[in-house]
Amino acid sequence: MEALTKRLSDLSLENIAFAAVPLSVALVFVGLAKSRRRRTTKLNGPTSKSYIFGVGEDLFKAPDMGVVYENWQKEYGPVFSIPVTLGSKVVVLCDPKAVAHHYSKDTFTYQQLPSSKFFVETYFGRNILIAEGDTHKRQRRALSSAFSIAAIRKLTSVFYDSAYTVKAAWDFSLQNSSDDTALIEVQQWMNRVSLDSIGTGGFSHDFGSLKGKASPIVDAFDSFGAIKPSLPIMVAFLLSSVFPIFAKVPNKRIRVIKKVSTSVRAIANNLVERARLEKAANVGESSGDNSIIGTLIRSENASSRVQMSLDEITAQNLLILAGYETTAISMTWALIELARNPEIQAKLRDELAVFSGRDPSYEELANGLPYLDAVVCETLRLHPAAPETTRMAQEDDVIPLTNPIYNADGQLVDSIFIAKGTKVRVPIMCFNTSETFWGENAKEFMPSRWLDEGVSKERAAEIQGYRHLLTFADGPRTCLGRHFALTEFKAVLSVLIRNFSFELPDGPSTKIESHRCLMARPKVAGQEGPKVPLMVTRVE
Repeated sequence: MEALTKRLSDLSLENIAFAAVPLSVALVFVGLAKSRRRRTTKLNGPTSKSYIFGVGEDLFKAPDMGVVYENWQKEYGPVFSIPVTLGSKVVVLCDPKAVAHHYSKDTFTYQQLPSSKFFVETYFGRNILIAEGDTHKRQRRALSSAFSIAAIRKLTSVFYDSAYTVKAAWDFSLQNSSDDTALIEVQQWMNRVSLDSIGTGGFSHDFGSLKGKASPIVDAFDSFGAIKPSLPIMVAFLLSSVFPIFAKVPNKRIRVIKKVSTSVRAIANNLVERARLEKAANVGESSGDNSIIGTLIRSENASSRVQMSLDEITAQNLLILAGYETTAISMTWALIELARNPEIQAKLRDELAVFSGRDPSYEELANGLPYLDAVVCETLRLHPAAPETTRMAQEDDVIPLTNPIYNADGQLVDSIFIAKGTKVRVPIMCFNTSETFWGENAKEFMPSRWLDEGVSKERAAEIQGYRHLLTFADGPRTCLGRHFALTEFKAVLSVLIRNFSFELPDGPSTKIESHRCLMARPKVAGQEGPKVPLMVTRVE
């Protein structure tokens, strides 16, 4: 395997791409020879611009992937197919009834792509993100207590501690300013809030990144920002969907991921060992460890219905990366949108002004602050961290449709047949921002739509998922850490907005671009890397 990886790294990109073509053709013919099954319904869709990449390059480079899918939806209907790598196709679902059916069968009929499984298992282990069927059900049941409302309520103080550490650092910076204003790169701070929160709340590990503590994992996460989108990274990413081995072809992105995986594996191993020693000494229950790892270790001797092996527990290290990346992106976008919309920022500050000398309780964060909730929901709607999900059918299936469509043969059909082996995609960004579901103002940041306007008045009510959003996906693989992320998001935002006001460096019209790291991050145009400097002013 190492020899093959080295050989692949020595080849030019052009040779790699074209060497894969005859192999893919051979695989297609072998597949056809072995199968006489009924084929997936022929659907309309865009034509391929490249046999090697299909439309993948357009999606990879698009400033807004959701707009690309929305335009295809308008032209080809709510269900269509797109050509992707090496002549293969993906069925795209923009129909809410079809998506609900698809997600309801996630982990059984529809499973993660082999390339995704290979990548995650290679670098992080066999964890819940790639577990399928009964294994996924068992792991999720074991983890559910660690992410329960009761568990998150106990962790609320962790989120406030992180937020006040940021406040103290910003107050110090503002002391040296003559007008109580400073230019602060907020994305780096949101990264560290998120990292310290998931470290303490998830793994009982204080990364100390907010206090400037150096560590391999902090350095590795900071390195993501230095990765620039490039042709080698794009080629390896697109080809890995057909040939998973390309996920190991060396490039800057892979080297950083290896660095991260080594760090989080070491942390998880140490925490598991520590927790087991405490348990053996009968102090586990009294240690006050409410973290994910602590909860799993305490339930290690539970019934086989929920028990996880030590390898499975350790492999949940990827939750550090998943929780860090997604929440940091969401909180950064919230500050950008509030800086773009001073009147919305002021309205949120007015709602939070009732808290003098204390912080909102967990119950108040969850249900007692409607405008804070609206701001958070609107941020999650416009800026989902994961723009799409793609699965592969493990068996034949029939997907129902909200309304009949014309297939590629001109026939009117009220369902589509999905053959085993077909890839099916849900474009989350498209659903969240489509004018079809959210009206003419779908692309605008309008927290009021969650209050006086109400999403139930729009077609968005047809979409299942949290608050008619697909940001957390849906079905058996709905984001397990949703309550953790929402509570952290609201707690941190409540502290920052009560104490500071935010403006973009060139006013509301400051251009914001997308920078692709592990996930797409926002950046102020002209900045080197995913940096978001904002003018921060103390609020008295």
